[in-house]
Amino acid sequence: MGFQIVKLRKKLKSKLSGSRYEHSLSVSFTCICLAMRYGYPLAKAETAGLIHDCAKCYEDGKIVKLCDKHHIPVSSEERKAPAVLHAKYGAWLAKKQYHIEDEEILNAVACHTTGKPDMQLLDKILYVADYIEARRDKASNLTAMRKLAFEDLDEALYQIMKGTLDYLAKKGSRVDPMTAEAFAFYEDQRKKKGGVTCQTL
Repeated sequence: MGFQIVKLRKKLKSKLSGSRYEHSLSVSFTCICLAMRYGYPLAKAETAGLIHDCAKCYEDGKIVKLCDKHHIPVSSEERKAPAVLHAKYGAWLAKKQYHIEDEEILNAVACHTTGKPDMQLLDKILYVADYIEARRDKASNLTAMRKLAFEDLDEALYQIMKGTLDYLAKKGSRVDPMTAEAFAFYEDQRKKKGGVTCQTL
């Protein structure tokens, strides 16, 4: 697996911009750390982090055309706000061009922008890692989220989704229905657990 990771890094470095490649490396390292904390296979987490933005080398309009070309379903909402589509197309690209067959990795890549209800452990790890990785510096709650991610992954996921929706609402930006559905699912789960909980191994 180590050799495959090195090959994957080299290929991604040749395709992505310098800043996007550095972000992908940082997400992969953060995925490894979260995988250590929550008992997930490290190599799979690292691979997911590396490959998650493999479609970011394409502009939004181009990704829509590529999805249509390869018969990847695109909703009407995704056509109105195609920025989220790099995840869906990235999962296809990861399988077809980077030869990643692991369904957990592909599923995590596919939902890393919008989230989804009832996410699996790797889905959560990648979604959170993409938000908290060390090169991020814009969100005001990063310090708290970085700490929370290693205390309670589900609560960190919920708070990141909530913050994202609040931010989009303030900007008057369109919210992808899957993000709203995912947030509603985790809000319900949180209520059932009585609010903030702390995961322990």
